[in-house]
Amino acid sequence: MRQMFKGFLIGGGFIIAGTILELCFGPVTWEVFAWPVNGIVLAGFLAMIAIVFLLRKRGSVFRFIGTYQAAIPTLVYVVVLTVIMGLTRQDVHGAWFNNMLTFWPFVLIYVYMAMILGVVILRRLSNLSSWQRDVPFLLNHLGLFLAMTTATLGNADMQRLKMITEVGKPEWRAMTQDGAIREMPLAIELKRFIMETYDDGSPKRFASDIQILTKSRKNMQVTIDVNKPAEVDGWKIYQYGYDTEMGAQSHISILELVSDPWLPLVYVCIYMMLGGAVCLFVFGG
Repeated sequence: MRQMFKGFLIGGGFIIAGTILELCFGPVTWEVFAWPVNGIVLAGFLAMIAIVFLLRKRGSVFRFIGTYQAAIPTLVYVVVLTVIMGLTRQDVHGAWFNNMLTFWPFVLIYVYMAMILGVVILRRLSNLSSWQRDVPFLLNHLGLFLAMTTATLGNADMQRLKMITEVGKPEWRAMTQDGAIREMPLAIELKRFIMETYDDGSPKRFASDIQILTKSRKNMQVTIDVNKPAEVDGWKIYQYGYDTEMGAQSHISILELVSDPWLPLVYVCIYMMLGGAVCLFVFGG
């Protein structure tokens, strides 16, 4: 019980430290962690976990990290902050609880949780006994660890932009969430805007016939629906909006372009956790 209380104190210390950082420096600026900085940070974080693991017999603090007395209180903090995130409106320009991904206490407690996971994984690897028990454990924990680290650090490389296209006019410029104009590695020309309506005139479906030309001379002509994006050269192109005043006669279409190069790694992590769950089901008896 005393060790569990110690875990809550340490987790609370990260929350307090994060709050001080938020007040002094403002929210986390993920843009500074763009590649290759996030790769260097990840390598440094893995090295730190290895050092904590190697020093576990030389200090009570290092030994404490990786125990369930450290993990359970930290998990409580993680769950509480995640629930708050789900119950509050998240806005890229929001502050504190309204933009949890840049909220220092949220980031620090997740980093600490990832460190505990990393140490737990190394402890299990150093004491393998039965593949029927160890394989599901490692798939679940390693998948969760990699998902937390890659999704967090990969956020710095994620790009989400808006492009306004007009019939017959190729467009290669897009606008960031901060309103800055950026030249894209591809050009899009709107061929035709499509709208289907209900009997009362409200939109039933809207889509765009577009032509995409990339720097590699790849030429594509596709139809983009709201839930059916096109994908080219690492970019997903979504139907976002149109000229609402013109309705079905709109000569413009607003597209959203999203690039998330770390997303495949997150999918691999999810499959690892699913594989671990299947192994638990198969070998659980």
